[in-house]
Amino acid sequence: MKLSNFGAKFTQESGILRLMDDLGEALSAGGKMLMLGGGNPARIPEMESKFREHMLRLVERGDFDDLVSGYDAPQGHRRFLEALAELLHRRFRWEVKPSNIALTNGSQTSFFYLFNLLAGTGSDGRRRKILFPLTPEYIGYADAGIEPDLFTASRPEIELIDPDLFKYRVDFNRVAVMDDVAAICVSRPTNPTSNVLTGEELERLRALAAGNGIPLIIDNAYGTPFPNILFTDAEPLWDENVILTMSLSKLGLPGVRTGIVIGSEEIVKAIASLNAVVSLAPSSFGAYLTLDLVRTGEVLELSRHVIRPYYERRSRQALSWVREHLSGIEYRIHKPEGTFFFWLWFPGLPITSAELYQRLKARGVLIVPGHYFFPGLTGSWRHRDECLRLNYSQDEAVVEKGIAIIADEVKNATRGARLV
Repeated sequence: MKLSNFGAKFTQESGILRLMDDLGEALSAGGKMLMLGGGNPARIPEMESKFREHMLRLVERGDFDDLVSGYDAPQGHRRFLEALAELLHRRFRWEVKPSNIALTNGSQTSFFYLFNLLAGTGSDGRRRKILFPLTPEYIGYADAGIEPDLFTASRPEIELIDPDLFKYRVDFNRVAVMDDVAAICVSRPTNPTSNVLTGEELERLRALAAGNGIPLIIDNAYGTPFPNILFTDAEPLWDENVILTMSLSKLGLPGVRTGIVIGSEEIVKAIASLNAVVSLAPSSFGAYLTLDLVRTGEVLELSRHVIRPYYERRSRQALSWVREHLSGIEYRIHKPEGTFFFWLWFPGLPITSAELYQRLKARGVLIVPGHYFFPGLTGSWRHRDECLRLNYSQDEAVVEKGIAIIADEVKNATRGARLV
């Protein structure tokens, strides 16, 4: 079969494909694999009970028939757009209207749309790129460009925090907005590292974007006001030059595939046009299921009093296991500030994290090697191959056992290098 350039690009090996293949492999293995590599949120009983309750409401009041029997508009379910706009205005006093919001079939789709709308070859023949001012960044960005070399990135500053933590910070001396930059993009909190950009960093990036006449894209999939998987105080940011993306996945609804884009009316119209061409309309399921939660503001209470405390507890427990099992190993962990990932750094690791991934997989543990999380960063940097991401949201026994095996395998690798 002869493929187009598009076909060849999107069927080649990629980090996000490996991650999702590993997820499928773990599921088909019937629980034999310790799945610390995927991005699946935890199954929180209180949230699942709430979703079942609202599903029954849909059926009882007849909305289920509307949900499954008709298309929504390409922009998304109108009542949900109105409810979310009202909630954001009430909570943050943003001048956001339903015409500033569009739904997509998941955040991955949102970024495929946004990156290719803004970057690539323009009508003037110029090629423009997306700038990541702080790496590591989300694995799913790396292969989302239709054209090659769609991204450019900056190395971070690394702040060491006693006894075994560190934190990435934007190195503004390295961040260069050249003429070929179409937009600046950050996630907050960041997948994979759990880093939360400070308010000062975010304001400087907003000013930098505005001063260069380009948008600032903020991936808010884990952030406030929902699902609020944040362990530090942070306020979201939006204005007409900011494109803020959200999701229902991390509420505990990854299967409904509902992404949210909040931006200028021009951006929203473009997203709606792409929805119409690619899929006629976005899925209605998530919008219908969570409509009452958004309309009443209950989604904020659940995020604040159920979701955030749940992951904070899990983070503290998993951190204690990391410190227990990795004792005696040279390691650092990114300061846990949000999400449900740990980003482990093994300075001087004698093998690459890609090789460590293969060794761990052979022992029934799935993680994600670090080198996939540096889209657009050029030049050699050993740090990329010394890190890995693990998900601590799974069953506690699975997480502790997986961490113990990771520690043992790193010790084996270090011991082997000394013998050589």
